[in-house]
Order: sequence, then C-alpha cells, then structure tokens
Amino acid sequence: MTAVGNQASDSPGVGSLARAASSAPATGRTDRPRILRVAGPLVEITCPPAVAMHDLVALGDARLPGEVVAIHGDTATVQAYEYTGGLAPGHPAEPQGRPLSVRLAPDLLGGVFDGLLRPLAGAGDLLTTNGPTTAEPGLGDRSFTPRVSEGTRVAAGDVLGEIGASVPLRLLVPPDLSGEVTRIASAGEHSSDAVLAVVGGNEVRMAQSWPVRRPRPVARRLTADVPLNTGQRAVDLLFPVARGSTVAVPGGFGTGKTMLLQQIAKWCDADVIVYVGCGERGNEMADVMEELTELTDPRTGGRLAERTVTIANTSNMPMMAREASVHTGATVSEYFRDMGLDVVLIADSTSRWAEALREFASRMGELPAEEGYPAGLASQLAAFYERAAAVRTLGGANGSVTVIGAVSPPGGDRTEPVTAHTERFVRCLWSLDRDLAYARHYPAVSWSESFSRDAAGLAAAHARADDPEWAERRGRVARQLVEADRLADLVELVGITALPPRERISVLAGRLLREAAVQQNALSPADAYSTPEKTAALVEAVLTVIDRCAELVDSGTAVDAVEAVDFTPLLRARETAGPAETAPVTAARDTVMARLKEAA
Repeated sequence: MTAVGNQASDSPGVGSLARAASSAPATGRTDRPRILRVAGPLVEITCPPAVAMHDLVALGDARLPGEVVAIHGDTATVQAYEYTGGLAPGHPAEPQGRPLSVRLAPDLLGGVFDGLLRPLAGAGDLLTTNGPTTAEPGLGDRSFTPRVSEGTRVAAGDVLGEIGASVPLRLLVPPDLSGEVTRIASAGEHSSDAVLAVVGGNEVRMAQSWPVRRPRPVARRLTADVPLNTGQRAVDLLFPVARGSTVAVPGGFGTGKTMLLQQIAKWCDADVIVYVGCGERGNEMADVMEELTELTDPRTGGRLAERTVTIANTSNMPMMAREASVHTGATVSEYFRDMGLDVVLIADSTSRWAEALREFASRMGELPAEEGYPAGLASQLAAFYERAAAVRTLGGANGSVTVIGAVSPPGGDRTEPVTAHTERFVRCLWSLDRDLAYARHYPAVSWSESFSRDAAGLAAAHARADDPEWAERRGRVARQLVEADRLADLVELVGITALPPRERISVLAGRLLREAAVQQNALSPADAYSTPEKTAALVEAVLTVIDRCAELVDSGTAVDAVEAVDFTPLLRARETAGPAETAPVTAARDTVMARLKEAA
C-alpha cells in the first residue's frame, strides 16, 4: 500500500520537540537515513525528501518498527513500537514508503496477535517490521469458490468468490480497483497469498494490506436499529445496544468489567468478535484465550475461537504499540464488516490506551491538558468510536461494527477526563456499581447511572419482531428499580415497618426484580446466557407476581403476610431453566401465585 499524503490522522499532534544535545555529531542529509538520537520510544532520524507523516520506518539492524510522527526540516521523529535498547546514533533507519499498515486475511480468525497484528504464536522476544508481511497463514489453506467468470466487469466491493471458514467469508474487489476480470482461480484450496483473480490488470489475493488509521470506505451509513443480543439480561432489558452502535463500560477496580466483556464476547450474536486486550494483565488475557478455545460456539458447533480475532497488547508489552492496537482492531473489524458481517470490537481498556497517548505527548513536549492528558484526547476518542457504524458496503451488503470500550477511572472517579469525554461520544453507557459488585450482584450494571440512547429505536425493532410489549416491560422494570432504591434510603433511617403497605410492596418488587430477573450467574451453564425469550418470561413472571402482591394489599391482606410468602421458586427460576427455556419459569410463577392465594 502506498503512502497517502492527505490521509486523516488519529495520532497525537506534533507539538514542539525539546531536543537534547546528541553525543554524536549531526550528520544532516545522507544518502542513507541514519539515527540521530534515541529517547526511549522516540527516535530522531535524518529525513529524506520522500518521507511523509505516519510512514513506517525500520530502525537499526533488527529493523524495529516505528512510525513517523513529526518532521522538522532535515529531521524526522519516529515513534518506535518495540523496546529500543541497543539502538544508537549512526545506526541505519529505512523508511518503508507506506503508512503503518496491517495484513488482513481470513486466517486472522482464531489467531492471537500483538498491537501491530503480528502473530504472537511462536514469536520470539523481538518482533520486527517483517512480521506482518512474511507471517505464514495461521490456519493453512482455505477453500475458494469463484462467483464470477473471466470477462465480467466488476466494481469496488463486488464479490469475486466465497472463502470457506466458520463464518461466511468473501473475496471482494479491493476498494481502489474496478475493471474486467481477466483471470479467476478455479475452485479448491488456496493459500492466503496466492493470486486468486486479476481485475483491471491488478492481482487480487485473499490477503491484503490496509493503513490502520484510515477507515475503510463504504457506500453509506445506515440507521442502527437492529438489536445486538448479548445474552446479559441487565443489558438487553434495560440498556440495549444496536448493531453498529457504541458502548462505554466504566467501572473501578473489581467491579467486573473484564468479566462482563468476556461474557459478551462469548454469547453475543455477532458473526465475528475482535477482542483487543489493551494494557490488561497478561494472566487475564491468558484466561480469555483459554476460555475462547475451550468454549463451544452455539452458532456453529465448533470452537468459539474460530470466529474470534484476539489482539493482545498486555501491560508488559511496549506501551507505544498500545496506541496503535485500537486502530488495528478497528481496521480488522472493518475488513470483516465489508463482507456483510456483523462484528463486535471489544477494547479492554481505553483508559490504558489513553495513558499511552499521555506518555507519548509528554515525550513529544506537548503542553498537557487535564491530568496530563494531551489536548487532543477528546478528538482521539471521538475518532475511535466514530469507526463504529451500520453500513451499506461498496458491494451492496449490510454490515456493522459495534464498539464496546471499557474505561477504568482511577479510584472510580467518573469525572476524570477519559471517562467524561467518552460519555459524550457513546450511544450507551453501562456504568458498573461498586456496591452491587461487592454484593456479588453480576452484572453490576447500575440502573441509576447507565443509559441507552438506542432504546427508543430498538423498541420499534422489537415490535416488528412480534414483541410489542418490550418497551412497556422495560419501562416498568426501570421505574420499579429506581423507586426501590429511593425507598431503601428511608428503610435505613426508619425501618421497613414504618413505610406504608404500598411502599413496602415496592421494596419487595425491587428485590424480586434484582434477584430473579436482572441478576445472573456467569458460572452457571443455565444462567450465563439468556435468550430474549427467557428474559421476557422471567420479567413477565416477576411483574405478574408483583401486581398480585399489590392487589392483595389493596384488598386488605396484611402486608406482613404477603412478605412472608416463600418466593424461592421464582428467585431460582433463572437457574433451573435453561438458557432458552420458558416452561420452568412459568411453572415457578404459578407456584408462587398459588402461595399468594393461600396468604390471602
């Protein structure tokens, strides 16, 4: 891929570079660029005329990868993506003549890669710029079935053939090509780097290169109005997200962010999962990869890892590669989206990414803004979340990228810059509550501090899907939970017996909804995932019981007698019923209704 001079950039601004005196004399322009100065991950090199911003540079004899982030006359500043120990003034620096790009191919599925999409399996301690271009396909050859014949005229995004995989993959005409198909490969097994077609005199392979900071083109963006079912009742019921939308998951340490994101990766109904471990602990990433490998995919019957791309830039890896990892994840997501697939991009966590931006800005000598973060932090976050969308692809198919980003505010302070700016740009907020988490309530999504701007549009989608009661059901649950929280403060002051009977029923209603419908057990095979049908059955059962309790109190039944009823069958229904079963829920509701009749 050639460099693009007017390419939009998501990198931090150039700013002013405070240059220190180098122990080696300045060499000025030379026929071959050389390193002038090394300051941690920032390396100054002599700048040949052909170098452009964001070009890839191979540094030293080991060809460590770096990216041009500033140009001052005859000097270019390069951000290195590897440990720079051993680099010294005078060592060679070789511009690659292209922006930082990654290799996109079907064999990404099931693989584990670093922040620059270099395979980690079998890699040594040092990764070089050769990684993205010489890595062998991770899963061997793939079957190819042509869908056009020689002589056919095609345009950008048109389907040339189908590729065998756990999800339906397609070989597309690259975005910058069109013309007549002068050659098409026959059906059979082919490697990712084999030439499968020739379009307008240009070779087309399964594998292609694309700059990570340039969004892939689409025909147009669509309204995101199709629900993404996550299998987590607190999310699907109260704060739903549409395919192609954006979500932030803020929460302090120990509130269950990683657990919630892992559950969504396992159970959501997306076609492809791109999981970016951005600055997370290595043992957590190891657990994620182990579970994905062992878990059976309910959609295909194979391994869930076969339709997952894992990008691991853990806390012990070079911090500056963390800055590129989220852009890499977005590029991979758009690659599969263009095939007409629904993709979920999970970034855990964007706070660690922002810390890399802060360190980079500090080394560049930029004036710090809030808490030392660069002044462009808000625009950086906006540009990342902007890559989420439901789109009509160049080939006419519908696809989507849904971005879910975890935020780790220090000390749980949601007023800090990363959290505050993120809330401005996302459509949904799943705020995790420390008190709920410490009470072992999973998922600890706060119903008072979270929101979903997609809910109104998704209500119409549920109505079209023969569930016209969804919006009313959601509204009732939200109101009951908020009312129960309001009364909880009074109960702590005056005791439950001081409340009027109706308000005591509201307190009871809040407990039943929390424990029987909203709460889940991530370790239970029956309750880790909940289909929309089971979620609706649980909520309707609880609301029916609550209505009956209120009717009994209004008709003169003592509230103490109603509170003394054993609601255990209803509370346990979420675990006694399988992920898609509703009959046990109905039976539990009937049992409790019979006990209420006896109490009357």
